[in-house]
Amino acid sequence: MRHVFIDGAAGTTGLEIRDRLAGRSDLTLIELPEARRKDPEARREALNDADAVILCLPDDAAREAVALIANGNTRVIDASTAHRTAEGWAYGFAELEADQRQILSGAKRISNPGCYPTGFLALVRPLVRAGILPADWPLTLNATSGYSGGGKAMIAEFERDTDATDTAFRLYALGLGHKHVGEMQAHAGLAHPPIFMPAVARTYRGMLVEVPLQLRAMPGTPSLSAIRAALLAAYEGAALVSVNTEEALSAVTIERQAGTDRLELFVFGSEAAGQARLVAALDNLGKGAAGAAVQNLNIALGLEEASGLRV
Repeated sequence: MRHVFIDGAAGTTGLEIRDRLAGRSDLTLIELPEARRKDPEARREALNDADAVILCLPDDAAREAVALIANGNTRVIDASTAHRTAEGWAYGFAELEADQRQILSGAKRISNPGCYPTGFLALVRPLVRAGILPADWPLTLNATSGYSGGGKAMIAEFERDTDATDTAFRLYALGLGHKHVGEMQAHAGLAHPPIFMPAVARTYRGMLVEVPLQLRAMPGTPSLSAIRAALLAAYEGAALVSVNTEEALSAVTIERQAGTDRLELFVFGSEAAGQARLVAALDNLGKGAAGAAVQNLNIALGLEEASGLRV
């Protein structure tokens, strides 16, 4: 029996993780009463008593929580952005590299990927690794998330009583300074940061990430079939990541993988025009957050990888 403590269990991601861990016979949750949830000493005790800790906290609070751990045994999975490119932290995208699961299984410190980077990296990293996409190629990604990705404040904003004129779709991070950009550049192995154009839609959960490519301008003029083959090879046998090869598909909705912990990839485009649209569909709260955290927890503790996940 392994003991797990979720620090920040009352937040959106924390609640989603609790749901996935509920009823499991191989894990026991360490829970603090409401009155002691923010008590530093109670948290310190829970952090050090746990076999594994999942941090669902703002960045500074996550760093403080790690500093409270005084033993060399507790494994930490951090869902914040604090450690995604930090030295000494394993990147918790199990499918990203051939040896990533092995790295995660031995890691004491794991940083959960961001939701947008999960879609972007799943599409781009295999192509860079295969030499299809040059590491110095200028990349753009368009992405839209359900409003739950903005946490309690945004959820309250979108769910309050509104009239019919309220916004259905909103662009943000217009100054190109989104905190996920460095993570995407580093883990994709890119020479330059991509241009990131995120948006939020009036739907609770779900996410689409799209990377357009001008194939005719790229070295070797890669074909759609070559790109699709590289993605299929990269995720062969993966339980949670798949490449859709359905030729008749004419649309992909933001809700396509909502409520699951799956990640689905698509390669659309026109060979005649020499253009491609690479698309990832996922749940921003699933494979983009809580689902990935539980997957990393399972791997780190030597448990069945998909246990508790919505597959």
